[in-house]
Amino acid sequence: MKTKPTILKLGGSVITHKEKPLTINRGAIRRLAREISHANVSPLVIVHGGGSFGHPIAKAYRINEGFKDSSQITGFSKTHQAMTKLNKIVIDALISHNIPALEVQPSSFIITKSDRIKTMDNKVLEKFLEIGFVPVLYGDAVLDSDKGFAILSGDQLVSSLATQLAAERIIVGVDVDGLYTSDPKKDKTAKLVQRISLQKLKEMQHKIRGATVTDVTGGMLGKISELTPAVEAGIIVLIVNASKPDSVYKALKGQKVVGTLIE
Repeated sequence: MKTKPTILKLGGSVITHKEKPLTINRGAIRRLAREISHANVSPLVIVHGGGSFGHPIAKAYRINEGFKDSSQITGFSKTHQAMTKLNKIVIDALISHNIPALEVQPSSFIITKSDRIKTMDNKVLEKFLEIGFVPVLYGDAVLDSDKGFAILSGDQLVSSLATQLAAERIIVGVDVDGLYTSDPKKDKTAKLVQRISLQKLKEMQHKIRGATVTDVTGGMLGKISELTPAVEAGIIVLIVNASKPDSVYKALKGQKVVGTLIE
């Protein structure tokens, strides 16, 4: 690939209302689609989280525990179906803003082993990027060689895609301004970390608090842990508040924006 791609992660907490099952934040999705269109970055890969679509169903059927009984098979299907529904809404918004978005189902080309990506065939994805499409992926229920099946988080997917595609950068859009010394939703003394090295990040990881709403993929601590391999590969990671207008636009354009830069 001649030009290194940008990987943009849109958090489920931004594009859905996480406290209400199967409830989208349509206004946020439309705004983000407009910002992505105006930024006009290429090549671009978008990955979105599950929010109130994937997580509640996956938790109810214990998909993250692996295949233990036949009732979970329906749960696997329902989890995947919920994610494809959310993905369609995101893609519809992107296409309405003239972005050539295209769904790429992670479960169709990825197999995990004990929850970690084992095989990942990117040939089709790379071809889509070469032609000029914007692939849109998501956290998904996938087959697992040890457990039968597993939940592949969007964060692990982002890190692996960035590493294998030799991405220039990763932009992570969440519902807070970036990485804090503690959970800013619970601790008023929490301070935003604007810039941090990988070494410093590892030293303070034990202080990072997870999400306040149940998240089978680990909340903020899980995001940071998953992104570490990409940072180790020399890929810059910028965490911004995608709930705030123009934050994603500025990040994509390389303009100054409130957030956390990890390098």
